[in-house]
Amino acid sequence: MRRRGAIPRRLLADGTLLQNRLLASLPERDYRRLARHLRVESTLTGGTLHGDGRRIDDVYFPNGGVFSITTRLHDDSLVEVATVGREGMLGVGVFLGDRVGTGQTFQQVGDGQVVALAVSVFAREAAVAGAFRDLVALYTQATLLQTMQCTACNARHDVTQRCSRWILQTHDRVDSDDFAMKHQFLAVMLGVQRPTVTVVLRGLQDSGLIASKYGHMRVLKRRQLESTSCECYAVIRGHFARLGLWTPGPHV
Repeated sequence: MRRRGAIPRRLLADGTLLQNRLLASLPERDYRRLARHLRVESTLTGGTLHGDGRRIDDVYFPNGGVFSITTRLHDDSLVEVATVGREGMLGVGVFLGDRVGTGQTFQQVGDGQVVALAVSVFAREAAVAGAFRDLVALYTQATLLQTMQCTACNARHDVTQRCSRWILQTHDRVDSDDFAMKHQFLAVMLGVQRPTVTVVLRGLQDSGLIASKYGHMRVLKRRQLESTSCECYAVIRGHFARLGLWTPGPHV
């Protein structure tokens, strides 16, 4: 089972290049068995894939872009608890037996499609000992560790540190230093009001670390941005590395 290094070149049924690391890491025999059940679907920025309290019928393997897993509070606000890109999957709770969405899972940054797999097929494949179950189990563990760290981060670290962490995590998952970013979405991710996001981004921009304009962001000084972030960014990266998983992006 490949977990690091170059991934094998595989094409999905519609000719799209497979870039999702979990699926691409499967041995050829396991992937071929699964491939006939995979569907390529388009998504929209801000589009919901799993809704709060809704039954999950499909799990998704991002083939690009950045997705946010959020939790909903009593005042109906959302706060991000995990970030997912093409290194992972959406709907990992199904692996633990929970087929109802909690919070909301939606696309934060658009850059590619998602590969959908019916829950019935996913559950059947994950119930059998082998490469697929092993890989999903590792990713589930990494997701839980990421969620725990993000919970601690939201409780203890200031908004500038958390904003820097989010930018770095997004930067790891896209193929460019420039990516779309709406202030309103970022406010949801950080659990703050939109004016607070504007102030924080202005501070990072005045320091020369980023450029933010017209719904787009450009990372200018990656290393300095890492020093502005709290330790949670490195801790989360460390969890994935320790488990043999890999976060895509030109900066890893």
